[in-house]
Amino acid sequence: MKIIEVTSLTASGLEVYGTLTEAQLRNRLEPEKGVFIAESPKVISVALDAGLEPLSLLCEHKHIEGDAKAIIERCPAEMPIYTGSRELLAQLTGYTLTRGVLCAMRRPKPLSPEEVCKEARRIVVLHGVVDTTNVGAIFRSAAALGIDALLMTRDSCDPLNRRAVRVSMGSVFLVPWTWLDSEDGTPVGTIHKLKEMGFTTAAMALRKDDVNIDDPKLKQTERLALIMGTEGDGLPEAIIDVSDLVVKIPMHHGVDSLNVGNAAAIAFWELAH
Repeated sequence: MKIIEVTSLTASGLEVYGTLTEAQLRNRLEPEKGVFIAESPKVISVALDAGLEPLSLLCEHKHIEGDAKAIIERCPAEMPIYTGSRELLAQLTGYTLTRGVLCAMRRPKPLSPEEVCKEARRIVVLHGVVDTTNVGAIFRSAAALGIDALLMTRDSCDPLNRRAVRVSMGSVFLVPWTWLDSEDGTPVGTIHKLKEMGFTTAAMALRKDDVNIDDPKLKQTERLALIMGTEGDGLPEAIIDVSDLVVKIPMHHGVDSLNVGNAAAIAFWELAH
């Protein structure tokens, strides 16, 4: 083990845990050098099981022979393990560590939508969903309820954001996902791309011609792409207009919608079975 005692918050190698922003960790200019942070032994273990590459570990002293021991045994012997007191590490990261363990990991090589969806029957497209908690919860539901893949528009939250990863309990490593771009750069273009890949597109929205989420025609569809919109405004009208179907979850007591994370879980259960 290469254990390094943290004595200065500005020491080389600690930037990923303290001073670098999520955007800097992602490193859009050089994606192959991008990094993300996995938090807690369980989440780190799921990432390692998925074949992701650990770069360094940050943990309290007691966890080296405790919660982090099994993680350390799975990492390269020369990998740095930064350690210090709970109080010092909280100063570095800006928050109290969950279970006292963080791991910096290499971002996986991005795949194309065609690669991610090659054999998928049920996929989800998140259009402009920016809340980290919602994205994490949606990935967790997708993994648990049988969704084959997720596609994200570029204005959505990065699934490898630290909080999204933690909320998902590592499910972001279990469900194939990638970014969805359109050739013409417009939202409508993303729908055309889905249709080119052979998917029937279903926008979750309220319209006079909408169908309930349990409509038999949805389950009978061979390849279905469920499109979900932002937490506040939902999907743009232009996307709803060009989608093959408009889908709703029936409501009662005058409630017109659910939080996107809750709606996703209901829709996934209905469509993936």
